[in-house]
Amino acid sequence: MPWRPHRDGQARWPVVLRDASAEPAIVLRPLRASDEAEWQQVRRDNAHHVQPWEPTLPPGAEPRTPVSFRQFVRDLDTEARADRAMPWAIEVEGRIVGQVHIFGIIRAAQLSGAAGYWVSHAVTRRGIASRALALAVDHALGPAGLHRIEVNIRLDNVASLGVARRLGLRDEGIRERYLHIDGAWRDHRSFAVTTEDLGGSSLMARLSQP
Repeated sequence: MPWRPHRDGQARWPVVLRDASAEPAIVLRPLRASDEAEWQQVRRDNAHHVQPWEPTLPPGAEPRTPVSFRQFVRDLDTEARADRAMPWAIEVEGRIVGQVHIFGIIRAAQLSGAAGYWVSHAVTRRGIASRALALAVDHALGPAGLHRIEVNIRLDNVASLGVARRLGLRDEGIRERYLHIDGAWRDHRSFAVTTEDLGGSSLMARLSQP
């Protein structure tokens, strides 16, 4: 379903984004309850691959109540329809290979959000993470009407640091002990992009430049 603008410029959920400018073509789409078996399998297959970059609860935090996959999808959809997030599955050749989210959306005077993503180890080094992030951010700064998106990356996440630099995101420095990741408070490097940085262009256009 194509985006439909609100009166305030945001895009009405659900939103599906596609890029066929390179091989393989990628699709960003909302998760569906029917994706459960496939999503659970790709998460199991990539448990070791994504664990070092996954948020964890700090000591003393109240444990989360486990929810079913159906409720997980419903919660994502609720956040999206409330304009607090834009959560997509990344699909390649009809298979789910990761996720990319715009989250923490604030409107009013700020018009900002943050982006996070992960991709299956099976499709790394194919430019899929870069294209998926570019596609999501271009939508956020365009049809969705946001002004600024930031991406925060652990200092030792070499692959993700490469994605941010490949897209030409502005390096805003280090945030010390920024997030609790993989069992400890971790420093992160903060990157950002605003509509002014793009100057009427897009991150997808940056990717296509030699």
